[in-house]
Parts: sequence; structure tokens; C-alpha cells
Amino acid sequence: MQKTVVAQDNYLTLGNPQIQNLPKYDLAPYHFGFVLAINQMDFTIHRVPDYKPLDSLCTITSTPQWGFNIGIISNLRLGTYLDLRFVPTLSFGTRTMNYSIMQNHDSVLTIYTKNVESTYLDFPLLLKYRSKRINNFAAYVIGGFQYSFDLASQANKEQKPNQQYVLKLKEKDVLYQMGVGFDFYTEYFKFAVELKMSYGLFDLLQHDNTIYTQGIERLNSKIFQLSFLFE
Repeated sequence: MQKTVVAQDNYLTLGNPQIQNLPKYDLAPYHFGFVLAINQMDFTIHRVPDYKPLDSLCTITSTPQWGFNIGIISNLRLGTYLDLRFVPTLSFGTRTMNYSIMQNHDSVLTIYTKNVESTYLDFPLLLKYRSKRINNFAAYVIGGFQYSFDLASQANKEQKPNQQYVLKLKEKDVLYQMGVGFDFYTEYFKFAVELKMSYGLFDLLQHDNTIYTQGIERLNSKIFQLSFLFE
């Protein structure tokens, strides 16, 4: 009877601890994976200070649109909680510019929309700082820079006289990125959910001295991205 009581006390003391999945995962010098993401592409519009008197242009706004990303993850371990990540990605998205223009200087205000489709090759180089692992969970912050090349850019396309006006964006951009994420260690792989924001440093607009570009001093990318990572 005494042995039975001791065994019962040991069970109550130890409890039922959670089994740690992939216990040596973070000790590997490098690992790979892939990412699937949804994005919301938008613009930050820097207007010319006195743009209203320009012809009949009244307001300029942008409307964000949804897109998606697919990419490959390369991760290099720099320290116990610090990693260097290179994630080449193919990104698809659309942005919309809205112009309200007064027709013939009368009281009729017309809204014109210009959709700009982009297909980016993205090359981000990021630092990831992870918290201490708690069982099968860890949080992290991430930040760095990204070079992007727009495969769908029409910056060099000639505008024909009878063709509908095309708003042109330059091909190349550099963005700085910051975000947060959460790692979940499963039995066979690590899964993560990440929210990241990107802000462009270059003026994307091809200024062609039309009513659609005269009122804009700079046009910068602004992108929000929700990613699902499998490593």
C-alpha cells in the first residue's frame, strides 16, 4: 500500500508535461521552407503643395487592393535567437488611383480611376529576432530591406493618341520592412504566422506632364502582408 501512495504522489508532482516537438530545430545552422501570403498594395501620395489650381484637378486618392505572394525561405542562424533570412518572392497585386476632375471648369465633377497591376520579383534580406521558446511556441520581430522589380511595369510603353491613358510606374523600388510573427513547432515542421509592413523609398511615378501626374510630387509603395510560413 505504501508503494502505491508513493507512485500516486510522483504522478501528481510531475503532472503531464507537454512533449516538445523538434527540440533541436533551432540549433541547425540553416534551414529552408516556403511562404504563402496575401497582400494589400497601396500608395502613399505626396501631393504638390498648390496642386488644386492645376487645370481642373480637384482631388487625388488611392484605393488598396488585395493580392497574393509565393516565395522560398532561406534561413541562416547567427545566434541563439538571431537569424538572417533571404526570401525571394513573386508578388501579384493591383492598386487604384482615383482622380476627381472638374469638366470644362463647370460644376460637373467626374471621378476617373486608373488601375495599376504589378507583378514583382522581391528580394528581401531580413533579420529575425526570436523570443525564448516556450514548449512549442515562440514570438519574433523581423525587419530589413527589400529590392523589388516590377515585371508588369509599363514605364517604357509609348502612349498612343487614341489609347486610354495608362498610369505608368517605374520598374525598380527599394522598401524597408518591419513585422511581427509567431512560430509554432509541429511534429514534422515549423509553422509561422507573420504580419509585415513595407514602405517604399523611391518615387514610383513616371512623370509625363499630364493631369494625372502634375499634382503628384512623389508616389511611394505601401504594402501590408499576412504570411503563412512552412519551414
